[in-house]
Amino acid sequence: MRRLFAVISALGVFVGVGHAQTKSTSAGSVQLDKMVDGLDTPWAIGLLPDGSFLVTERNGTLLLVSDGEAREVSGAPRVAARGQGGLLDVTVARDFAQTREIFLTYSKPQRGGAGTALAVAKLSDNGRRLQNLREIFESEPGFSGGRHFGSRVVEAADGTLFVTIGDRGDRPSAQDRANHNGTIVRVARDGSIPPDNPFVGVTGVQPEIWSYGHRNPQGAGLDLQGNLWTAEHGARGGDEMNLIAKGVNFGWPVISYGVHYSGASIGEGTRRDGMEQPVFYWDPSIAPSGLLVYSGKLWPSWRGDIFVGSLKFDYISRLEGSPLREVEQIQSTETGRVRDIVEGADGSIWFLSVGEGAVYRMTPG
Repeated sequence: MRRLFAVISALGVFVGVGHAQTKSTSAGSVQLDKMVDGLDTPWAIGLLPDGSFLVTERNGTLLLVSDGEAREVSGAPRVAARGQGGLLDVTVARDFAQTREIFLTYSKPQRGGAGTALAVAKLSDNGRRLQNLREIFESEPGFSGGRHFGSRVVEAADGTLFVTIGDRGDRPSAQDRANHNGTIVRVARDGSIPPDNPFVGVTGVQPEIWSYGHRNPQGAGLDLQGNLWTAEHGARGGDEMNLIAKGVNFGWPVISYGVHYSGASIGEGTRRDGMEQPVFYWDPSIAPSGLLVYSGKLWPSWRGDIFVGSLKFDYISRLEGSPLREVEQIQSTETGRVRDIVEGADGSIWFLSVGEGAVYRMTPG
């Protein structure tokens, strides 16, 4: 026990350190329990079937929090931890109980800079290390800078994997399908290219591309019908909610509802033939990140609603309806810079606060 305490203290991570807080919402009072504290620029959480959970820190650290203990998991991939890059998303495979596999996205050091990569690995039985780490996708190399890596990985109903990739700060490249910038890519679990991807066999186009014309999608998730949604950073104004479809061009930087940070206009305006409109957009920008479509298990009135974390205004946005609109802002001292949001097997809502350096679990109050 003395050795374990030293490990936790060295990491600066503390488990179960906060008293539960309550907050009023449209579905009644909710309780916010702090599950872990002292995290260093956390990026994503992955819930495991036994009640433990994984947390990525952008500096490259992967943590497992289990039975009131937090410890580093060895064997994480080497990352380019600069700017917005580092160890980013973690997604637990649906068949984890059989395979113990997880998916990780990260900024990989490359010739000429860094790019978004996807790997799969097996978590050892004791949770202390990753085994058989395999990189199964790497974005086209050659882009410098530390901005706009995406980067979420979502396991689709058919077992293929969607990965969101930002434009890397090179706006025109989001319309150039010879690279992966500003795209959502789709690969099989072994890294192969699904034959029904929309651009397979098209000369000069990366065959992993599923959709393109994205600026920086940092939130992604499946709705209750299995459709992929993303939450995407605009420039100044124009953060978007998009319903992703095969082969579609989402317009960046030709069309946008925002403006450049200088105040200058972007592209051609808000519409162009052949380019998809967002389902909803925020103006002013909220800096959206993690995205969850809720099942309704604990709060039936929220079934099918979309929850998105705000990095800028420190709240959780709830969206519903057709047309989609923001109907509620869940805000408290705990919701500082919400980077990720996921649903537990029991219907609880877990979210990661960069501002608090903590993971919280929301349950009925």
